[in-house]
Amino acid sequence: MKKIKVYIYLSIIIFTVSLISCGDVSRNVMDDGIAKTESVDRATSKLKKQEKKEVDDRKKTKHNTEEYDKITENEFLSALKNPLSTFSVDVDKASYSNSRRYLNSNQLPPVDAVRIEEFINYFDYKYPQPKDEVPFSINIEQGQCSWNTKHSIVSIALKGKDVEVQNMPASNLVFLIDVSGSMGNANKLPLLKKSFKILLEKLRQQDKVAIVVYAGAAGKVLESTTCDKRDEIMKAFNALQSGGSTAGGEGIKLAYKIAHDNFIEGGNNRIILATDGDFNVGQSSDAALVRLIEEKRESGVYLTVLGFGMGNYKDSKMEKLSNAGNGNYAYIDNILEAKKVLGKELWGTLYTIAKDVKIQIEFNPAKVKAYRLIGYENRMLKKEDFNDDKKDAGDIGSGHTVTALYEIIPAGSKEKVADIDELEYQKSKIVKSDNLMTVKLRYKKPDSDKSKLVVRKIKENIISNDNLSDNFLFANAVAEFGLLLRKSKFKKNSSFEHVKTVAKKVKGEDKEGYRAEFIKLVEIAELLSK
Repeated sequence: MKKIKVYIYLSIIIFTVSLISCGDVSRNVMDDGIAKTESVDRATSKLKKQEKKEVDDRKKTKHNTEEYDKITENEFLSALKNPLSTFSVDVDKASYSNSRRYLNSNQLPPVDAVRIEEFINYFDYKYPQPKDEVPFSINIEQGQCSWNTKHSIVSIALKGKDVEVQNMPASNLVFLIDVSGSMGNANKLPLLKKSFKILLEKLRQQDKVAIVVYAGAAGKVLESTTCDKRDEIMKAFNALQSGGSTAGGEGIKLAYKIAHDNFIEGGNNRIILATDGDFNVGQSSDAALVRLIEEKRESGVYLTVLGFGMGNYKDSKMEKLSNAGNGNYAYIDNILEAKKVLGKELWGTLYTIAKDVKIQIEFNPAKVKAYRLIGYENRMLKKEDFNDDKKDAGDIGSGHTVTALYEIIPAGSKEKVADIDELEYQKSKIVKSDNLMTVKLRYKKPDSDKSKLVVRKIKENIISNDNLSDNFLFANAVAEFGLLLRKSKFKKNSSFEHVKTVAKKVKGEDKEGYRAEFIKLVEIAELLSK
């Protein structure tokens, strides 16, 4: 009996020990499982934090979605086979200030952001005032090409008549302002407000202002209001806030309607569109917007386009809209540019003295082997367009200057240029003449649909660099700079050093400092190009 009790007690002890042992194992397994679970949780949490950081970083990153149309440079053309060169004038200046923005940010501008004619026309030149009924003077000069001394340069420059502000008719202005979410940055809507304050200070009491905004939808913020109520107008400007998508097409329609409702017969009727061009709702394609504006321009309302911002800037769209709307295009990169465009040059921007201005050159193949127009690639016209009064072209404002440069290969040159085979059914015969070329211009008065013709026959000059004007030399230096920025195949012996040397020599009085700034930009570009 005692043996049985001992056996039972031993069994109980063994069973108890086993239970305790199993419990320890279970606890170890559980502890191990918990530890592994906590490790996985920590890893998952870390991964989620990493993913969230990457998403946040992507949101913070400003991807560059700026758009520029491809520019195919004008080639040399045979004066015998292609004697006529026809183009529309261009007083836009946006390309220069936009490229300046890049250079001041220590970046070379995209090649297609550089339109050489807009670089040249950014600056003032001391061309004489017109002396007859033609609203602009015509100034022609020839000299040696600095980047290819075997060639010459012919400069054709127009100077618009300066009209006294008090003699200008009243203005009916509609400010069409982009207040979409993309306009929230300091260099967009906030800069725009400060810029328009400069403009408003220049307007006269009889001038009228209306404000239309567009984001997800378009709306009227201010009825057409005379400028004797500046505080009321400025209050409406200052209340503008950014947010939403961009329904540019709807805004344009509403702006034209308001401009038409307040139309001033014989006055300056104009829409001023301020945007980064990033339209993304409704009619937003370039083609659709251009067709819309071409249709609306027949009402006699002009269009000025002011570009703001960076990162998503749509230069290609802005230029097309201004071209379609009988208008002009400027880029505001800082408050000093706003002062230039909307202060110093306001009435040239707003008041048109000649519209649909076209130039056609006929080169004498006895004097010219080949020629090339520098810039104006997107302003070229067919030769038949010159006499077609229905064909739209650029406008010239009060005091505006327009300069075009041709690079000329002389007739005696052995340089090869692109050519075509001799024609089988017709022959070209050269007429003996001492003229280098004939310059023809067509323009319309702002209130007319019929063009007037101006003709100048130009004799060949003996090329001498001793008596070239500062106007000619500075314009050539700017063109040379443009060739370098574009990495042009025609830049030949161009150099930043030569551009600086010439620009410094002919900088002149330079009251506003624009030429001095140009020299600084050349220095920046030279360093960035190394």
